[in-house]
Amino acid sequence: MNNVKLASLWINHPKDNYVKCLLCSRYCIIAPGKFGVCGVRKNVDGKLYTYVYGLLSAVAVDPIEKKPLMHYKPSSSVLSISTVGCNFFCKFCQNWEISQARLERGLYGEYMSPEEVISLAKKYKADGISFTYNEPTIFFEYMYDVARLAKEEGLFTTMVTNGYMSKEALEEFYPYLDAATVDFKASGNTEFYRKYMSVPDPSPIYNFLKLLREKKVFIEVTNLIVPEIGDKEEDLRRLANWIAGELGEETPFHLLRFYPQYKMSDIPPTSVRVLEKLANIAKDAGLKHVYIGNVWGHPLENTYCPRCGKLVIEREGYLVKKNLLTDEGKCPYCGYKMNVVL
Repeated sequence: MNNVKLASLWINHPKDNYVKCLLCSRYCIIAPGKFGVCGVRKNVDGKLYTYVYGLLSAVAVDPIEKKPLMHYKPSSSVLSISTVGCNFFCKFCQNWEISQARLERGLYGEYMSPEEVISLAKKYKADGISFTYNEPTIFFEYMYDVARLAKEEGLFTTMVTNGYMSKEALEEFYPYLDAATVDFKASGNTEFYRKYMSVPDPSPIYNFLKLLREKKVFIEVTNLIVPEIGDKEEDLRRLANWIAGELGEETPFHLLRFYPQYKMSDIPPTSVRVLEKLANIAKDAGLKHVYIGNVWGHPLENTYCPRCGKLVIEREGYLVKKNLLTDEGKCPYCGYKMNVVL
């Protein structure tokens, strides 16, 4: 089968025929005949195999703003691809059909070689490739091969990730990665991650972000705000302060509105008032580019100059209606150099 290949980033474990996966920060120790937590990497006779190489669950051409990436190549389009599976178990997942449904349906998808992905991107005149929808880390080998070919063909690459990729994996992948959207939930609250996502410790995400910055990968950070159980002001303030201090005050920061889904369909959408209050806290922490996502038509869909406060990129949803930045990426009113890659 084309989709089953020997995996990378694993070592033999002292226990007979066990292996240790080095792909994500769970560092699974996997018994013979068993899958890792992600459900797509299996120990077969003491060797680790990926079962989703090129087994795509979704393929679509998206505006880059959908990722969301507001400051990297505005108005460009990306060919978005995903497999099934995830190393998180979020009870509110918006894409649970592909991230979690493997538990009931098994592994599924249609095979597409890396070369076919690049050809498809060029056919539809996409500017780049985005690894998204489910957690891209879990299809690392395929993502690596696609990204390497993309760079050869002049296409940029982005990923939308939960930030649990291991240091070992990022060290291999970063030369082929241009930008990343890293998704927090509930401002990184540890209890929330354990109870609603089955993730014991969110701290590896911060290390991942610092390594991305060190490797000069362009970063935007999102933060899903779940009403009442994931909207604590003190958590938001702590996260915003950390981003401002460690990643820089110009790091784009997105507060995302929660919508009921999957196993948390009884919780209402986040109120706009709460999102606006948290946005003000993030700004008070020093962040210069704070966005509100999943609220169509909100003023904080737009980009404003940190110096003069004037609107420089106007959006409606994922559509850029007006981009006033100069060719050098400067504010046309005061000349401020924006943290935007054009």
